[in-house]
Amino acid sequence: MSTNRVQQNSTQPTGLTRRHFLRGVGVAIALPAFESLTRPAFAAQVSGAALATSATGAPIRTAFVYFPNGAIPAAWWPTGEETSFTLGKTMAPLASFQDKINILRGLDHNNAFGGKDGGGDHARATGVFLTGVRLKKSATDIQAGISIDQVLAKEIGHLTRFPSLELSCDYNRKSGACDSGYSCAYQYNLSWSGPKTPMTPEANPRLVFERLFGTGSHGQRAENFQRRQAEQRSVLDYVMDDARGMEKRLGTSDNRKLDQYLTGLRDIESRIESAEKFGKTADPDMDTPSGIPASYEEHVQLMYDMMVLAFQTDSTRIATMLLAHDGSNRSFADIGISEGHHDLSHHQNRKAWIDKVAAIDLWYAQQFSKFLQKLDSVKDTDGNSLLHNSQIVYGGGNADGNRHTHTNLPIVLAGAAGGATKPARFLNLHSKPACNLFLSMADRLGATNITRFGDSTGRLAEL
Repeated sequence: MSTNRVQQNSTQPTGLTRRHFLRGVGVAIALPAFESLTRPAFAAQVSGAALATSATGAPIRTAFVYFPNGAIPAAWWPTGEETSFTLGKTMAPLASFQDKINILRGLDHNNAFGGKDGGGDHARATGVFLTGVRLKKSATDIQAGISIDQVLAKEIGHLTRFPSLELSCDYNRKSGACDSGYSCAYQYNLSWSGPKTPMTPEANPRLVFERLFGTGSHGQRAENFQRRQAEQRSVLDYVMDDARGMEKRLGTSDNRKLDQYLTGLRDIESRIESAEKFGKTADPDMDTPSGIPASYEEHVQLMYDMMVLAFQTDSTRIATMLLAHDGSNRSFADIGISEGHHDLSHHQNRKAWIDKVAAIDLWYAQQFSKFLQKLDSVKDTDGNSLLHNSQIVYGGGNADGNRHTHTNLPIVLAGAAGGATKPARFLNLHSKPACNLFLSMADRLGATNITRFGDSTGRLAEL
């Protein structure tokens, strides 16, 4: 929805603007959504389709988790063969899940290389990771592409309360120049609903939780949700009636703008109706998170918890998690590293710096391992684990952070997509577009009508 003001009619001033209307709706239209644990198959029954559903009838969940600044290749990659391999030093935390993951060697994002655009590899790394397209180098004229999570959300999002969920453990910037003249929007967003429209991720676990479950303590949330939904409808009806009442007082140009606004309100109304058809929300027996913790590790784990809860309750089957934007210069004092991550990644082959970057890579892998443990410990409707019924990409858009390379990206695919993917392998894909992986993942959700994506050249038959 545009945020431009409605121009006032010069002969019949109204004193009202589209932004005024938006303020009137405000928080009341922030839609909560969470599928009840007691009705996990309801979403799939809405359309009667087998989309995003395994052969056993359980939902298939898809997530993309991004870590910044590449990895130390020598410490990252396993040694050995496809089905008999030893994990690298920084991937050792995933050893207990070795039979539940695929490590994918040889996936590239050639559109992330500079070429004639020169510097800006960090902006391109994040912005290209899920879009696969060439970004326009500009701080103001944004031009990316729809990301694979949003392509999938358009295919299967109607099955759940949330078409998708966008999470982050980083602060967000949507405007201005960041990396070598690229818009900050590229660097701070994984998910894009269109070439000019990033899906801003939420970094506050409290806001995520309340969006999903509603406000209040355990036992109060369902009632609060129903009350808020009624208030949303009441406010929305009032604002739409008030807006329609302006039509006779506005000129032709203003009425076109008003019509755009009403179209946006009707879209919100449609989303409210969509949320209502799923019935009562879940009400987890846990306290609402208080906000963003001071500890980065606790923050990361809380956001992983939000994703687990969203998948467990079938609130959504599509999620993204930006652990930190590429180029992040966060320090890791808790593990004895006071220097910034980005600074260290340009190690110029200094062993002490390489060791510190490897330690950070190890830390991120430890956090991901805890997430997999949570997924693996939750039984799904078919008796399998959530992890078995998921396909989770863990990776980054830079390969060697020291040289800013975008070939042979560090990527892990966790889960078996409900049995559609065979795990426990170290696959050498011999330089293929990462977008080929995304097409193969779409197939496992039943979205087989997607013939091309980004710079894809086909599917990954190896999966």
